[in-house]
Amino acid sequence: MTTKQHKPGAAAGVDRERALALYRTMLTIRLTEEQLLRAHQRGLIHGACHTYIGEEAVAAGVCAHLRPQDPIFSTHRGHGHALAKGLEPRALIAELLGRATGCSSGRGGSMHLFAPEIGLMGTTGIVGPCILQAAGAGYAAKVLKDGRVAVAFFGDGASNNGAFHEGLNMAAIWKLPVLFVCENNQYATEIPIGYSGGNPEIAERAAAYSIPGIAVDGNDVLAVSAAAKEAVERARSGNGPTLIECRTYRTRPHAEGMGDYTYRTREEVEAWRAKCPIQALRKRLLQGKVAAEVELVAIEKEIGEKAAAALKTAEAEPWPAEATATQHVFDETPPGPAPERPAGTREINVIRGTLEALDAEMARQPGIFVMGEGIGVRGGNFATTAGLFQKYGADRLCDTPICERGFVGLACGAAMAGARPVIDFMFADFVLDGVGEIINQIAKMRYMSNGRLNMPVLLRGCIGIGHSAATHHSGNYGSLFAHFPGLKVAMPSNAYDAKGLFMRALRGNDPVLFLEHRELIGFKCPVPEADYEIEFGKAAVVREGRDVTVVALAMMVHHAKKAADALATEGVDVELIDPRTLAPLDTATVLESVRKTGRLLIVDEDFAPYSVASEIATAVASEGFDDLDAPVKRLHGAFAPVPYSPPLEKQLVPDAAAIAQAVRELMEE
Repeated sequence: MTTKQHKPGAAAGVDRERALALYRTMLTIRLTEEQLLRAHQRGLIHGACHTYIGEEAVAAGVCAHLRPQDPIFSTHRGHGHALAKGLEPRALIAELLGRATGCSSGRGGSMHLFAPEIGLMGTTGIVGPCILQAAGAGYAAKVLKDGRVAVAFFGDGASNNGAFHEGLNMAAIWKLPVLFVCENNQYATEIPIGYSGGNPEIAERAAAYSIPGIAVDGNDVLAVSAAAKEAVERARSGNGPTLIECRTYRTRPHAEGMGDYTYRTREEVEAWRAKCPIQALRKRLLQGKVAAEVELVAIEKEIGEKAAAALKTAEAEPWPAEATATQHVFDETPPGPAPERPAGTREINVIRGTLEALDAEMARQPGIFVMGEGIGVRGGNFATTAGLFQKYGADRLCDTPICERGFVGLACGAAMAGARPVIDFMFADFVLDGVGEIINQIAKMRYMSNGRLNMPVLLRGCIGIGHSAATHHSGNYGSLFAHFPGLKVAMPSNAYDAKGLFMRALRGNDPVLFLEHRELIGFKCPVPEADYEIEFGKAAVVREGRDVTVVALAMMVHHAKKAADALATEGVDVELIDPRTLAPLDTATVLESVRKTGRLLIVDEDFAPYSVASEIATAVASEGFDDLDAPVKRLHGAFAPVPYSPPLEKQLVPDAAAIAQAVRELMEE
């Protein structure tokens, strides 16, 4: 693909109605932000304020060609995109003032603006994720066949981020209906593009992915509009993405209050102010006799008064109620009943159980799609998707490049746009390449959007020690992800639980980390053929007993069963509990058991510091102290990376004998 140039004046034929609409949009952005500057100077804005002044032509020119349902994704400098997409100035100003009537109800401020009802899917304080999220919305449009086009707005700094390359590559290979709009304002915070980019001609980079790259004067709104019109039409007709580089300039500091002349000169800033996109269009409207001076003055007066009134109104609006600070971390819709079915006699393994759940829900929910390496025709490294490609096709069983951050970020955007992605990592160690997208985006999206965006992303992968896979294929990450608000974590120990929990995750609206122990995926047990769900946060009492409570996780459940059988011959009656999910964690069942037994041992092959076992022990020590006849005891794997050699590997993991010995010692306390 060759890079195209949209020259100034190339869109001179734009009609009067379109030109005046663009003028109004740019004025709305500029005059609203000038009110924000006044608010900042008065101390009404409590955090950062990143203005868009000088770049108004980009947002106005692109958004003019979008439908209300077309989603846009933006970065920390997103005021202009929000207003161009239709956000009322009052809702923007109220958000920066931290008021309840702000577009994010005071949760986001300048960098986190949400209004999904008009297609504003959020702005982010992290550079790059909006590129992946727009690709995800494009993938959702492809799967749902709803004709939407997604747009990512980002700065030149993001063009040097891995998200840029992964996002453009995925959009190219799957021909996604996406516009990647780079607002090249010459500096990433304070670093010039000429220094930070090996090839500072950003539009030229599109050729590496065989997609069109268009370079345009980002201060010429008519040229931007013409380029955007062409790209939107291309995307909507199924011909794939376009990269548009808009060469522009922010004439205010990176954020209000920051020093501005250590990395650029006053002369440079003044030269760009002279290229003001609003004044440039005004001049063309007058010279071309498209509009009269009196008409433009009237528009300017009307919009200026509206912006001033918006600040006055926002300033008088209420603060958010303090009780709302912890709302919308998870879906607050009361969950439906999840009766567990009798297991029957049919025996299948863990993978077959989750496969049955996935197949049933893909048939019922057309928005579910699966992404991962080798999950298409091959059916997955562990047969997690065996046979589904033939039933549902390549769009819903999508083999990916090796770009974990990329397709995790894509999954976030797809969920925001109404799809239900399932991401298959093969080994959960690989998920760490996408951990920023999980923790900063997926986990927080419902909260930041004030409950308006669901995040039904299911992320699955194998964990656990025991097959000489060494340190990059043997990790246990339940404690890590269970720590973060907004994420649910399942760790089943058998096929019955795996199918029921997987079904529950596929029907829920919250993100789930589904961690499957590698040594358990082939274990069989009785599993119903019919659909059923298991509620998250509801532990299983695997074995009832009266002398000591053992809480075990994943593979340790099976070792604990053997230990309990051996201890029974010694007259020690073990009650064995499997939490099944780590977030939410059912400590109530553990406390009830400890009230009966008076003793607690927690067994986890993961290492001890900052573990789920620590959380269980703390809960029992805090809420069940009077029921304890002995201190809580924990049995963990060694605090070390996982080695390859079998004798070394064996030293890391508790076995049945170690568990039995720990119980004996506890009984002597």
